[in-house]
Amino acid sequence: MRVGIGYDVHRLEYNHKLILGGVLIPHEKGLIAHSDGDCLIHAIIDSILGAAGLYDIGTYFPDNNEKFKNISSLELLKETYKLISKESYEIINIDSVIICEKPKIKPYINQMKENISKIINISTSSIGIKATTEEKLGFTGKEEGIACQAICLIYKKGVNI
Repeated sequence: MRVGIGYDVHRLEYNHKLILGGVLIPHEKGLIAHSDGDCLIHAIIDSILGAAGLYDIGTYFPDNNEKFKNISSLELLKETYKLISKESYEIINIDSVIICEKPKIKPYINQMKENISKIINISTSSIGIKATTEEKLGFTGKEEGIACQAICLIYKKGVNI
């Protein structure tokens, strides 16, 4: 078994879409990025890649490649799952946290888990998504951005522990 961690952050700006976990969340601000800015999925991708001993998200999906401009991060997650599957890895579980002052995330968590579950072929009960604030401290507390952290546990098929 192997474990990996991931972290991502994006700046919030007016007149942009807020997408987290593949869910469009109504909010006055959205995340700025080359792709759709889904920092939850980006953190999850990095945790998966790290667990498999691969490089980071920017290596596989560089932000200077027009192919990835405005792409859904769920598509990047699909490609990541294909990468680790070629190496015979399977995901056991993922745990993550979204750090933001606003909006409230809880109403969207089940849909986020469904979106992720369909792509990485694990049950929603094996995906943890939590949300927290930083009590108005730091850039997330000042509503300047959203940060996400994730951890992933994987195993290699055919390898006894």
